[in-house]
Amino acid sequence: MLEVDKDNFEAEVLQASEAVLVDFWGEKCEPCKALMPDVHRLAEKYGDQLKMCKLNTSENRRLAISQKVLGLPTFVVYKAGEKVKEISGAENCSPDSVEALIKEFIK
Repeated sequence: MLEVDKDNFEAEVLQASEAVLVDFWGEKCEPCKALMPDVHRLAEKYGDQLKMCKLNTSENRRLAISQKVLGLPTFVVYKAGEKVKEISGAENCSPDSVEALIKEFIK
């Protein structure tokens, strides 16, 4: 998974020609940390079919706010610089729901 931040988010996510999944996570978010091994496994499984990035909201608070990420964990799919689908909150972000989101956008 590609680590994105305020310096490369626009180039890697908003200007990407293909769909991009961004995992917004935080260092103090226990559900985020619990999901991380599953998200990395999904990135290994689908990374050649969908660009997958992660953004640490603790270090990029303004960027997360500008993207209207209000809760964690949040997974957003961007296409042509626009949010096209989002799942958010520990109750909605299970390994299965993240995989279903990925499957909606793989080639």
